[in-house]
Amino acid sequence: MSEKINILFLCTGNSCRSQMAEAWTREIHGNRFNPYSAGVVKTKVDPRAIKVMAEEGIDISGQSSKLVEEIPQVEFQYVITLCGHAKESCPFFPGPVKKIHVGFDDPPSLSQNATSEEQALGHYRRVRDEIRKFISELPQFLENN
Repeated sequence: MSEKINILFLCTGNSCRSQMAEAWTREIHGNRFNPYSAGVVKTKVDPRAIKVMAEEGIDISGQSSKLVEEIPQVEFQYVITLCGHAKESCPFFPGPVKKIHVGFDDPPSLSQNATSEEQALGHYRRVRDEIRKFISELPQFLENN
């Protein structure tokens, strides 16, 4: 059996999109990839992200926001940035790591003007589903990039 591929999902605060991507990768492709997530700043895992992932049967309540420096010394084959700020602020990674940017809308920003909790959660659900679709196609995506 071949070794799993190490992937780092990087976002600004490691509170929502990167946490979802890490969890979806573990859920869908745990036999092929070792997913990690981090941020360029440290915050906390967004309670709404926890809620919408739980709706899909995935518990991310035990995950924590972390900086790249806090991740164990892992040689990543891929670093995937999920927001523009992370792409611009992506730290240097030694070795033959491939950096890829795949941007997703920021649910916390989108939900700032929501008129109800349900409307706010709608933004999170849409992005959650977009990330799930991307992750479900991840092996083919990586082969083509």
